[in-house]
Amino acid sequence: MKKYVDVIGIDVSKLTIDAHIYNRGVHRVFSNTSKGYKALLSWVEKHLGKDLCFFCFENTGHYSTNLSVYLSENNIDYVEESPLTIKRSSGIVRGKIDQLDSAMIARYAWLYKEELTLSSPKAQDIQELGRLLSFREQLVRDRTGKMSSLKEMQTLLSSPSTDDCCIIVKKMIHYLTKQITTLEQSIKKLIRSDELLEKNYQLLNTLKGVGLILSCQLLYHTNNFKRFDSWRQFSSYCGVAPFEHSSGTSIYRKNRIHKIGDRKMKTLLTLASVSAIQCDKELKQYYEKKVAEGKPKLVALNNVRNKILSRAFAVVKRGTPYVELQKFAA
Repeated sequence: MKKYVDVIGIDVSKLTIDAHIYNRGVHRVFSNTSKGYKALLSWVEKHLGKDLCFFCFENTGHYSTNLSVYLSENNIDYVEESPLTIKRSSGIVRGKIDQLDSAMIARYAWLYKEELTLSSPKAQDIQELGRLLSFREQLVRDRTGKMSSLKEMQTLLSSPSTDDCCIIVKKMIHYLTKQITTLEQSIKKLIRSDELLEKNYQLLNTLKGVGLILSCQLLYHTNNFKRFDSWRQFSSYCGVAPFEHSSGTSIYRKNRIHKIGDRKMKTLLTLASVSAIQCDKELKQYYEKKVAEGKPKLVALNNVRNKILSRAFAVVKRGTPYVELQKFAA
């Protein structure tokens, strides 16, 4: 990174942002709006003048998106970091208030400024894709809750009131299903509007076990395969990469996946791997081979998850669809 003289740590919440200039030791609260961002820049210029500085804040999803876009449009350097990374680098912290959090973020950014990489906002299409996927997930969760309620009602004794409730819940499930279908059509329309997004989506769909949602989540989390250099990095991000655990000569455990990871992606990859070993002969043989070698079924299934990721990155990198080689075996 450049030779900065100071850093501004920002704690982002729904309505406000707390800013802390590390070396100056000053703090102020602004609204989480365009007007607040403008006031923030004026405040920083008042204390630092033309000195070179950068901003650092946690990635808090929708709450921090507008701030990152505003800073990028004004050509201001910033780093959007994982909240867990900042938390684990801060040592023991007993209290929690926004002012303390902003100072903690500023301290982290200043100490690790040589190792940090400047951030940039995701493309507009990728941001829209993320919003649509997030809302679809919410609707699916609501529908699942209604289906559970319906199942519970149907186990009760039949009565006029119970029958009426079941009818209402069925209508709600039908309505939610229609809205989910409409959202999926909107997702497909959005993907078709971008040539590169459409190309990578079509390539991903040549993989067995990979459907609409997993393809879109891969495109979103990898920023259309620009965020990660290799499938191994993304595997670690998802929490499906095995890691060694040993110390000296007395402690040695089998390689295990770490509990830290994107649970949504891990779940989708699990569903995709279960589907793949049923409809993909190569992955089925690969899975059965690992089980025959004595590996637990969950470990073998995790190997299939990583196989799917390696294939996904391979087809996008090559720019050609996946070809099932067993079809052409003699």
